[in-house]
Amino acid sequence: MSLPPDPFENDPMRSPGGPGGSTATIEREELRQHVEPGDAERFSHYVRKEKIMESALTGEPVVALCGKVWTPGRDPEKFPVCPECKEIYDGLRPGKDKGPKK
Repeated sequence: MSLPPDPFENDPMRSPGGPGGSTATIEREELRQHVEPGDAERFSHYVRKEKIMESALTGEPVVALCGKVWTPGRDPEKFPVCPECKEIYDGLRPGKDKGPKK
């Protein structure tokens, strides 16, 4: 049985016939798998209830207040509220049951 070839046998810093005391750097390229755009942000978005129900029946995507377009399918309670949707929602005029009482 023979030993595998020495990967440092052509190392210019290694003294011939001496012990293999040199080091080498192995460079490698790091590959990262990118997810679909928008998947990195895991937020609950504000959408009209009718649109959510319609999407559940038809499979059509919905548009959130912030402009994100997607097909709902996850439990929104598991994610924080989208800050942009919240800001837009808070800026809307009050409905019939909201607002200052006189």
